[in-house]
Amino acid sequence: MQITEHGLKRAWHHLAAGSDLLDDAMLAPIGTSPDQYRQRAGDAGGLFLVLDEDGTARGYHSPYQEILATQDLDQVLYFAAEEAVRNLAKHIVVHSPGHGPAPDLVSRQAEMLEQINPAWGSRFRGGGMDRTQVAQPCGRDPLERLAWIAGAWRDQAPYSNLAFFRGEGVSAEQIALLHGADPEQTATGTRLSDLCSTRGASRGEIAWETFCFGKAGEWAFLMYHETPPGTRVDSTALARLGVTETVQLSACAAKAIYTFDYTRDGRRIDDDWGLLELIWYKRGCAPYYRGGQLDFLNRAIRGAELDHPELTDEFELYFHALENALGLQLPQQAMQEGTVQAAQWACGNSGRV
Repeated sequence: MQITEHGLKRAWHHLAAGSDLLDDAMLAPIGTSPDQYRQRAGDAGGLFLVLDEDGTARGYHSPYQEILATQDLDQVLYFAAEEAVRNLAKHIVVHSPGHGPAPDLVSRQAEMLEQINPAWGSRFRGGGMDRTQVAQPCGRDPLERLAWIAGAWRDQAPYSNLAFFRGEGVSAEQIALLHGADPEQTATGTRLSDLCSTRGASRGEIAWETFCFGKAGEWAFLMYHETPPGTRVDSTALARLGVTETVQLSACAAKAIYTFDYTRDGRRIDDDWGLLELIWYKRGCAPYYRGGQLDFLNRAIRGAELDHPELTDEFELYFHALENALGLQLPQQAMQEGTVQAAQWACGNSGRV
């Protein structure tokens, strides 16, 4: 069925007429080009629908960020309703006595969509494009494996870069050496506490001269601020070490820039969006292209939102979703006790220890 503006508005009117929650004014603005976004949708973040001549409906959250494309009228109505109830739920929760916007927002969205259409409630809880299975509760402390570091990492502590590497037979020591680690310290199994005691300095004082590494679950990890000048590690070099997947999280607190970069078999998984900023994620709103390469993260994030409404920090929710979707984790106790393996960079390292 070819989607037209008239047909979409008529279908929305019919939907709103049968609902106590919707009205005609709540339909997302419609245009013929993403260039009209600011004129029709206002500030970035709201849904703007663009109808192509072939009947394809495209959704945008900014003039440059396409988040969906479909020729299915039901899907267009669903996404428009998802946007409408999110705004409605935010208004209700913010104005509810004794409640902040975080804990109840996503569950209220699900309840409202279920009231409009039971299938839509299930779709929202699943987090996917269509009716997808709702994630099972994880049954553990959500801050236990990876999200424990999220709050401090926002302020670039203990390190601004968290890099993960997965593949058959991957060695954390080999990856550290590839990035420029001091070979002697790597070979002797130097710990973070060793570097601190040798230097007579705190971890914060030596953080810019050191990095930590190791293996947690299926992933090897590196935590660092900056690699040595001239160090360039490409996918070919990593592949020689057996690496098939990488995840890079970087924080620049001064500029409020936090990025996520995921590669698989040497190819970046990003739906051609380019740089993926964590700041795009807002509770109750899937951050990545719907039905795209990263839709598995949309589903994991929705699962985390519904499973752990007590997490009021969106970075903690996002990190918990990464843990569930990819198995990422970091050794909290080893970091706290200083027993995590650590080293200095080989370049310019003489006289430091």
